[in-house]
Parts: sequence; structure tokens; C-alpha cells
Amino acid sequence: MASKPAADIIKSIGGADNIVGLTHCATRLRFTLKDASGIDQAAVEALPVVLGAVPQSGNRYQVVIGGAVETVYNDIMALPAMKKHAGDHHTGDSAADIKAAERAKGPRGKFSGLDTFFEILSDSFRPILGALLGASLFITFMALMATLGVIPSWNAPGVTLDPSWQFINLMWQGVFVFLPLMVAYNASKRLGADPWVGFGIMAVVMLPGFNALGLTDGAETVFGGKAAVVQIFGFPLTVTDYSSQVFPPLLMAVVLGLLTKYLKKIIPSSVQLIFVPFLSMLIMIPLTAFLIGPIGVYGGAGLGNFLKSINDFSPFIFAVVIPLAYPFMVPLGLHWPLNAIMLLNIQSLGYDFIQGPMGAWNFACFGATAGVLFLSIREKDRLMKQTATGALAAGLLGGISEPSLYGIHLRFKRIYPRMLVGCLVGGVIIGLGGGVKTSAFVFTSLLTIPAFDNIPLYAGAVGASFFTAMILVILSGYKTPEQKAEFAAAQATEAVAADEAAPVSTLAAPVAAGAAGTGTATTVATVLATIGSPIAGIVVPLADVPDPVFSKGIVGLGVGIDPTEDTVYAPGAGKVLVAQPTGHAFGLRLDNGVELLIHVGIDTVNLAGKGFSVKVAAGDRVEAGTPLVTFDRSVIEAAGYSLITPVLVTNPKKFGSVDQAASGQVTVGSPLITVDAK
Repeated sequence: MASKPAADIIKSIGGADNIVGLTHCATRLRFTLKDASGIDQAAVEALPVVLGAVPQSGNRYQVVIGGAVETVYNDIMALPAMKKHAGDHHTGDSAADIKAAERAKGPRGKFSGLDTFFEILSDSFRPILGALLGASLFITFMALMATLGVIPSWNAPGVTLDPSWQFINLMWQGVFVFLPLMVAYNASKRLGADPWVGFGIMAVVMLPGFNALGLTDGAETVFGGKAAVVQIFGFPLTVTDYSSQVFPPLLMAVVLGLLTKYLKKIIPSSVQLIFVPFLSMLIMIPLTAFLIGPIGVYGGAGLGNFLKSINDFSPFIFAVVIPLAYPFMVPLGLHWPLNAIMLLNIQSLGYDFIQGPMGAWNFACFGATAGVLFLSIREKDRLMKQTATGALAAGLLGGISEPSLYGIHLRFKRIYPRMLVGCLVGGVIIGLGGGVKTSAFVFTSLLTIPAFDNIPLYAGAVGASFFTAMILVILSGYKTPEQKAEFAAAQATEAVAADEAAPVSTLAAPVAAGAAGTGTATTVATVLATIGSPIAGIVVPLADVPDPVFSKGIVGLGVGIDPTEDTVYAPGAGKVLVAQPTGHAFGLRLDNGVELLIHVGIDTVNLAGKGFSVKVAAGDRVEAGTPLVTFDRSVIEAAGYSLITPVLVTNPKKFGSVDQAASGQVTVGSPLITVDAK
């Protein structure tokens, strides 16, 4: 299947930007769109690869493809414009779904207030991660130059650099010195306040004039000279350096958000533009300077000192616990406070001790992805190869773990135990070496290895993490038996789509449709095959099947069966083309050339295999009476889905007609459908 039909489908429904999510079942693509109202139904159905299209409520839209649906789905997901959806899976588990599911397992899923807290923290930092990454590479470069002896230790007390190197050193300082202003802007915006008001409030305590207040006569030095207290209108004002601080702007934004909501309630809307900012600044500037700022500075310092005391007590324990904790913290979004403490450590201590052990986790994560990439190349799994390649590049070059984590690892749970072994190995090496430190807030990638004080120790540890996880994944594989069967089904579908349709054979004995014993007949139809019922039940005319895709004959022609038993059998000898691991649908090519779809229930793909026990796999040879699947009708009924099972000839154009051959009650193997030759 060429990629052009895939591109045509996406274009016909409004482009990739109109797509919220994409999944597929046995015969159709299931889109969730931003806006389905403007789609030209006739234009979609005019595409050669499309059998039909069915608009649904809630901007959901189904495009019927037939047996080649998985091939078309893979081609669509391979389009560059669909890159943001590359993690989607046909069971409906998008990256957002996986994130939500993982968070629901932890405290964030149980306490809405806690979840809100971490969302605010995340949204305050995420927009500036790029600037932090860029600045960290300048610091890495300076550290590398110092290691090579090109310049003196640039961050040591009393060291004066050449003006040229001083200029290079300034390139990173703008981001870190003014970090509180960036955080204040993002957090204020997230909490519903005017972000520029939040920026302006935080800027006051960062002015040179504010710091100069601590040098006036009568100012009292406190906290070992790190701050000074001066009397302002009789109230004590703590003056300290707010550069690189993150907790004060976060606390300020929370209070500002609450104040903004209150002011908008009591101030008429006609004058809010003037008085809400004015009153917000009038209240929040003194409150931040006298109370919120000092609480944030010294509260954050307390958290940092607590972790430092653990690291000082046992660098080995700390180096082992951090990489083993991160694989569980990141999916829950619980790692953001540690990021804030890393930044605070650099500002207050001049170095950070958390990022080294964190690197062991990151490189174990990337190593597991490398193992998946190796296996996908060997198995010729095009979609996974694409996903793993992008995730590995993002990891090794950018230090970003999310593409690996959400795109691969949380979908294939066999990876996690192997990855944890890699985390443990790297953590143990760092711990035995006494730990590593860095003067930069870095994304732990290949490019930032020189940012650490003990480069050989750190490089050896992350290298061990990477290759341990990679080798374990390669040796043991990452797919469960069910996932392997699903992949085999996809491969079989692609092979069928690429192959020419098998020629129609005439294994069934020809039968005259005219009256027996008559000398002549005005019309003679040759019955090519009679398809037996795959399950016992009550015959339902195709027009009465409760799904327009089936009832209109878009997928194929045949009948429905309301089952009275719980096992579906092959109605004749042939080959299994598709056997969905969810158990809800099977595609067969019978020896007489008839291609058959048996779809167990309506919308039962949403059960994700619950209540189904699949007996065959794609590529299997079956005979009449071979069990295909058993199902628990109580599970299907409890979920509110219909049990009516369409049995459809999906290549009816090769034949003269496809007709219902029975009504009422049928047993397994009794005549159900007749197929006439042209």
C-alpha cells in the first residue's frame, strides 16, 4: 500500500491538525476530530481505498477500509504530518491516555489538589525547558574547556577570566539569573492571573536598588551573611539574592491567582483593566518582599539541605535510590519538585548532586529504547522502528525521556524490569565512586557528559546503564505473546494487501438454480459456494444489524447472527488472514476464494480483549469446525454492547451475488450464505 492513499485520507478529513486521535479495528479507521462538521462525505468515499465513511456524534468519524485497514493505518502513522500521533495505538491508548492512566495509579489520581499542584509545577517549567537546555550546553562547554586546561576553573572563587571568555560565560547567565521572572510569568498565566503582572511583581525584588537596601546603615546581616534585614516603615524586610530562585515566584503566583479571582468578583468589569493590575501590585509587591519571598527562599533551601544531608550521610544509598525512583516518578509527574531543587542547589551551593544519579535512569531508559530499535529492525517492524529512532535521538542528543517512556516503555511492560536493572547498575557505579556533581542544570544526554566533575566515573556509569538495559531487552524481547500475535496479524495483513487476490476456484459443485426436472430455464445461476454458519444463533438480516457500516453493506455482504452459544468456528477450510488479539474480529480466505469477515459483536473492540479467548493466529490453516474464539457473553452484555455477529463476504465484486440462505435458528455449519458465480 503506497503512502498516497494514506495522505489522501488525511487531507480529505481536514488534515493532521484536525485529528485529535486515531485508532482502528478490524475494518475501519476510527478518528476523533477537532471539527467533523465541514467534511465532504462524498469526497471521502470517492477515494479508491475507502469503502465508505460514517460520521458519528462527538466529532468522531469512521472511515471503512476493509481487510487492509492495518496497512493503511500504518501508512497514515508513518506520514510526517502525523508524527505527533506516532505513539497512538489501535486499542486507543494514546500518549495522553497512558499518562492519565499512570497518574491515576499514584497519589495524583486520588487527590485532585495534589494533581493540580503538580500540573501547576509542570506548566511553570515546561515552556522554559528549551532555554534551560540551551544555557546548560554553554555551561557544559565552559566545564569542558576548564577540564582540558584551556581556561582556569571558571566557577571557582576569585577566578577572573579573559574578557572573551567572560562574554561566553555571560551567555548562560541570563537564563539562570532571571529564571524567577520566567517562572513567575508561566505560573501566573497558569493560575489565571495576568502573567506580566506576575513578572513585574517578581522583578521588584530582583532590582539592583532592592539589593542595595541591604547595604544601608542599620541593616543587620543574618544567615551567615547571605541576607540582611532592614527596617521599612518599622517593619523588618529581609533582603537576599533572588537570582535563580524558583520557589518564591511559584508561591507568589499562587497567591496572585487567588487575589486576581477575588478582585474580578468585586470590581466592575468596565474598570477591571485598570484596577485589577494596580491593586494586585499594590498588595502583592509588599507581600512578596516581606513574607512570600523569604519563605520561598528558605523553605526551598530547607528541602535542598534535607536531600544534601542524605547524600552526605551515604552517597551510595542516594546514588542507588534516585535512578530506581525516577522510572516511577516521571510517569506520575512527581519529578518536578526535584527539578526545582536541582536549580536551587546550583544557586545556593554552586553545584547539584542529584543529576548524576538521574543520568543513570535516563541512559537506562535510552538503552532500552536502543534494544527495541534493534529488534524492530530485525523484525522489520516499520512503525516501531520509526518510533524508537525518534525516541532514541531525542534521548541521546536532548536528554528527553518522554518519547521513550510514553511512546514505548509504558506500552510494553516487559521493558520496565530490564530497564530497572540498568538503573541499578549505573547507580551502584556512581555510589561506589562517591557520587558526581555538576555546576549546571543539564538534560542528561551525550552532549552534557562533560558538565560533571568526575567525567570518567559518570561516563562509565551511564554507559553501563545504557548497555545493560539494551542487552537485556534484546535477549528477552519486549513483547508479550499477545503483542507478538498482534504484530504477526499486522504483517499478514500487509502481505495480503500486497499480494494479488487469489483466483476464484470452483471447488463447490455447480448447482442449477432453476426448477429441477424442467427441460429449459430462462435464467440459470451457478452456486459457487455455500457458507455454513460459524456459530449457533438466530439469523439477523444484514439491514437490521445495529451498525450502519455493516448494515449498508459497506464492508461486505452477508448476514448477522444473534448468538445462542459462546464459540465461533471456521465455516470452511482456508487460511486465517487476520486474527485480532482482542478476539472481536477474524478475516478468513476460504479455499473457494471467498474472503470472509466474522465480527463478534458490535463495537466490542473497546473491550480490549476482555471476555475473549482467541484460538488461532494470522497465517494459521483452519478446517471447517476449527474453533476461532470463545467469548463470555455476560462481559459483552454488561458493557452494553450488542452480541449480533456480522458474517460478511468482503470480496463480493468477484461473484455474481451473495445471498442470505437461512432465517430463524441456525446451528454451527448449517447453510447461512450462498455465493453465486458471475
